Amino acid sequence: MSNEIHTRCCIAGGGPAGMMLGLLLARAGIDVIVLEKHGDFLRDFRGDTVHPSTLEVMHELGLLQAFLQRPHDEARELSINVSGQSLAIADFSRLRTQCKFIALMPQWEFLDFLRDHAVLYPNFHLMQNAEVIDLLEDADRVTGVRVDTSEGPLIVHADLIIGADGRHSVVRDIAKLTVRNLGAPIDVLWLRMPMEAGDPPGMGGRLDIGQFFVMLHRGTYWQCAYVIPKGGIEVVHARGLDAFRTELSKIAPMFSNRVDTLQSWDDIKLLSVTVDRLERWWKPGLLCIGDAAHAMSPIGGIGINLAIQDAVATANILARSLADKSIRAQSLTPLLAQVEARRLFPTRVTQALQVAIQNRILVPVVNRAADRPLTIPFPLRMLNRWSLLRSIPAYIVGIGVRPEHVHTPAIPLAK
Repeated sequence: MSNEIHTRCCIAGGGPAGMMLGLLLARAGIDVIVLEKHGDFLRDFRGDTVHPSTLEVMHELGLLQAFLQRPHDEARELSINVSGQSLAIADFSRLRTQCKFIALMPQWEFLDFLRDHAVLYPNFHLMQNAEVIDLLEDADRVTGVRVDTSEGPLIVHADLIIGADGRHSVVRDIAKLTVRNLGAPIDVLWLRMPMEAGDPPGMGGRLDIGQFFVMLHRGTYWQCAYVIPKGGIEVVHARGLDAFRTELSKIAPMFSNRVDTLQSWDDIKLLSVTVDRLERWWKPGLLCIGDAAHAMSPIGGIGINLAIQDAVATANILARSLADKSIRAQSLTPLLAQVEARRLFPTRVTQALQVAIQNRILVPVVNRAADRPLTIPFPLRMLNRWSLLRSIPAYIVGIGVRPEHVHTPAIPLAK
């Protein structure tokens, strides 16, 4: 027989959106449970770029200095190497934010930090090894979730369920929310390269005929992304691992003496890129945010930061009503539509930009024949030539469309 518990808000998914929302609601005095299906946050190949917009949220929470004590690197500029020529494309120094850089931090460090501060509030509860498998509904309203846990079945009754369980969201599938696929003509191969003395810090991209490669500094190794045409993994496999190592050596010569560390295809993970969003993000009793509401392309590394913005907007709109126990669950429904209305415009604009970059830059590059020389795109030439223009992509990547600020109340912590 299942155990049953009751809470004001239950969040499915302990990723960036779920953990940030859990912290914000607990900080506002709301009883909240976060359900995370894994036993820890130690998973590879997640977004590691914490942008100035997210760092600004940390500042508004009074946590920025403590956050920056966690291991991280700082990227104050972005550049790209095109056919051997290095081009500066973004400069964060002109941003009107506390931090004028992107923090490169493993996502498990980020999530551990949010957890460590959320658990200081007695009304915050994190359950790990707890996987949502079904929704409870009553009169067309979601009233709870069924959960598989390491200790057996569990039923969680809640006035509000938040689906923050990522791009393969179980919650949105069970709720039968309609997904609109915007198309993604690329996939990404994720891999590690060892760090060596003398390697440059930070992050960078490399563009050449038929190849696009991104490198992220992770302190002791490089996390790398190699872009291929959509569904092209079988072609890559057919060419063989030696050919793939040769391609890596060509696009990133600094790794030419390290590609042999790729011993098998098990060392190379496929990320099937998806760009989609829900036609409607909610139904009575349920709201989806983050990748569960809108899967983003890895272009710009903005997915984690857009998810954080969703969490802040959700807390701003819902916290006071959730904190008032006299407000019944049914009365929360209009507020769910407000969250979607608030976050839909930035989602649309950001996804439109990502799709344009995919279709107009990346696809022509990765499909380009070897006998056709690669010319530097005009926008990149202008960004490299005029430093003032670099503040535009810096703002788009670092701040984004309609940045959110923390307006939720905070209960005092017990001393």
